[in-house]
Amino acid sequence: MREKRNLGYILLPVTLCAGIIIGIFIGRFVEQRKVSPGQEKLQTILNMIQHQYVDEIDIDSLLEQSIPDILMSLDPHSAYIPASELTKTNDELEGSFGGVGVSFQIINDTVNVIEVVAGGPAEKVGLLPGDRIIEAGGKQLSGAKATNEDVFSTLRGKEGTKIKIKVKRANSRNLLEFEVTRGEIPSNSVDASYMMADNVGYVKVSKFARTTYAEFLKALSSLKDKGAKKYIVDLRNNSGGYMDQAIFMANEFLPQGQMIVYTKGRTPENETIAVSDGSGRFKDSEVIVLTNEYSASASEIFAGAIQDNDRGLVVGRRSFGKGLVQNQSELPDSSAIRLTVARYYTPSGRSIQKEYKRGKDGKYELDILDRYNHGEFYSQDSIKFDPKLKYSTIGGRTVYGGGGIMPDIFVPEDTTGYTSYYIEAMNKGLIQKFCHEMAEKYRPLMKEKTLEAMNRIVPREDSLLELFVEWGVNQGLPARWYYVNQSRDLLLNQLKAVLARDLVGYEAFIEILNENDVTVEKAHNIISSGQGSKLLKKK
Repeated sequence: MREKRNLGYILLPVTLCAGIIIGIFIGRFVEQRKVSPGQEKLQTILNMIQHQYVDEIDIDSLLEQSIPDILMSLDPHSAYIPASELTKTNDELEGSFGGVGVSFQIINDTVNVIEVVAGGPAEKVGLLPGDRIIEAGGKQLSGAKATNEDVFSTLRGKEGTKIKIKVKRANSRNLLEFEVTRGEIPSNSVDASYMMADNVGYVKVSKFARTTYAEFLKALSSLKDKGAKKYIVDLRNNSGGYMDQAIFMANEFLPQGQMIVYTKGRTPENETIAVSDGSGRFKDSEVIVLTNEYSASASEIFAGAIQDNDRGLVVGRRSFGKGLVQNQSELPDSSAIRLTVARYYTPSGRSIQKEYKRGKDGKYELDILDRYNHGEFYSQDSIKFDPKLKYSTIGGRTVYGGGGIMPDIFVPEDTTGYTSYYIEAMNKGLIQKFCHEMAEKYRPLMKEKTLEAMNRIVPREDSLLELFVEWGVNQGLPARWYYVNQSRDLLLNQLKAVLARDLVGYEAFIEILNENDVTVEKAHNIISSGQGSKLLKKK
């Protein structure tokens, strides 16, 4: 009942849904209109092909091949979904499904891993966002002939079956090979929620699915019962999803009458505004939002609403910059198109969408790599703002448009402990494999699934590291102790975290990883010391 009441107030004049707003495109698509010269020309060409071309051609098949190119020439996010792929494409936001557990996009004829599903089979063996899948199950998946259908049919299969996947990773000259055991892919949105200190709660949200708001509210309420008064909301690597879920989440932290997001399109039907209704249970709780370059769409709506209303700080790195709104409309043959119908804006008036050119020029797809090459991951000074895109928060603080949400507190990527030894161990998935073997050995001794129980039975840090190095030698990883010692803290953190994932659960994995996470540490220091409130008052 609560959700229905919020929907009626928050979303004006229409209900927003999914980062994909279900709209009116179909009506316009089939509406009879005067034929333009271009449309007449196209019909003439199709008639000539059908009746005069040397070989008999299926015109419907020809159009099926042409539609994706037409939509691709509009913007980076308009897309055609064939009928055979529609259900599979929506699965990740609708519920659990079988497979290896990656979200992907075919860019420049290459299958790029956009997201590795938390707790899924691919994550367990070490696949990472940004990996490019070259081959899977012995089938080549790169090149002009690679299609979404090819990837879906290859990666998905019966639970328990194995598939070998070869990927190209930016920091490796050679292809990396992983063996993944297919399984059910978790559909949970909240990967972890736990108490960090006496009154600080941490919540990690991995995507915005249909149940995200309910999961999020349950996590916050549980933390509040444990004594939490301040919250860190981690949206790093969250590529977005259903827009209404982000709106409901922001509503929990905002007083009545605060704008959350608005959209503008060519027609009144696509101009909407979301305003808080004052029913949130955490309006007086301090909050910090964590973002990075893979935080997109609905993640940026939530972060932008918190930042522009001076409700909390954003900490981390600049978000992705996806501010285009798509209508998903099913066509008569059960295929669908996702057509960009509007742009969305933060309360200060910023368009989150980063710059793009119509057509496929490759620059948009390589934006994250360009940021890395320009040093943005490591230095805030490398980020140049356009003075024409200067905006103000509700309290008068300066923020900038031009692509993504720039954090209030920039935290560079931490490469402390990165050595050739560590990179090789990670690229070969050796940490995951070693911990899997260790977990199989120690699982029978686990009387209860807790970190305390795990810490009582697994080897202490020095012994654990020595065991891993010795095991690595047998896997072809030489024991270069000079580099091992340089990477000691990082290796131990990864080993303990992966062991915790296999023996205790994914939440324990996140909790241990966060012990060595500079962004989480920075956010915790700010929120626990009360610096956040002071920083929000500065203009």
